[in-house]
Amino acid sequence: MTDEYLIEARNLIRTFGSRKTKVTAVDGVSFGVREGEVVCLVGESGCGKTTTGKMIAGLLKPSGGQVLYKGKSIWMDNGKKSGDFKTFRLGVQIIHQDPYASLNPSHTVSQILSTPLLHHNLVANRTEAMDRVVELLNIVGLGPVEDFINKYPHQLSGGQRQRVSVARTLTVNPSFIVADEAVSMVDVSIRVGLLNMLGKLKRELGVTYLFITHDLAVAKFFAWEGRVAVMYVGNIVEFASTPQLINDPRHPYSKALLAAVPEADPELTRRKRRLQLRSQDIPSLLSLPPGCRFHPRCPFFEPGLCDVKRPELVPVGKDRLVACHVAAREAGVS
Repeated sequence: MTDEYLIEARNLIRTFGSRKTKVTAVDGVSFGVREGEVVCLVGESGCGKTTTGKMIAGLLKPSGGQVLYKGKSIWMDNGKKSGDFKTFRLGVQIIHQDPYASLNPSHTVSQILSTPLLHHNLVANRTEAMDRVVELLNIVGLGPVEDFINKYPHQLSGGQRQRVSVARTLTVNPSFIVADEAVSMVDVSIRVGLLNMLGKLKRELGVTYLFITHDLAVAKFFAWEGRVAVMYVGNIVEFASTPQLINDPRHPYSKALLAAVPEADPELTRRKRRLQLRSQDIPSLLSLPPGCRFHPRCPFFEPGLCDVKRPELVPVGKDRLVACHVAAREAGVS
């Protein structure tokens, strides 16, 4: 890891619970996101994606490790916020998964968007604030503006609410956005429109994304020119450019995720070769298996190796990291 990253996670750990029943939701996650890049964090529910995203966004304090923004840690060694934390909070924003819970139901759209503008003194007065609200609504595709500006969240559809959430995120002119399953709770018919809108923000405003999703098809669509990190039970198991991972996955879990993506053509779906897992059950965080955490499900499991030694995330070829004993050996990495 180097200072080339806009934001960087270094050996992030997050535990929950008491001493007797401590659960490690994120266990040693490290990666960096360059300015203007899209990195997708992909995995099944419960793998630690959202917890990682909240630590990156400063909403959760890591139990261990560091989050660096522009090369500076956002938490001091004593666990308190750094002196640059306010700058970080304005520069890094999050779009939450649930558009029905993330907006204040007692505020109108104009109040939701004008409040951060006034609170952070980003405008001189309420007139400027309303001008900026109109501009933001146009940016996220909610027009004509007069049809939305005085409505309450319950008067909007799921897709419209999520666009308001995106507009609220943009009020403080962030350089980095954590999009946590930002399209998973809206109708399939409007997902592409939302993804295109987020892509437009990247091109026109230079926004950098950590895009969290359980769907590799969404990752492929949104981050084809970016990178994908595949997460399993608190660990990153593969990290590669999107074309590399989609066309040639190396980790068995990445292969299983890709095999589960439905094709638009029913005939292709029927002919698609599926990876037969040894088990469909995800290990409990209260009783994690020794060695590789995927080995109880892995079709390439090797006794005496995979169930004994935990694989490290190592380079296997250009710009690709994999945490798998078998994949590393096939790539000639000892």
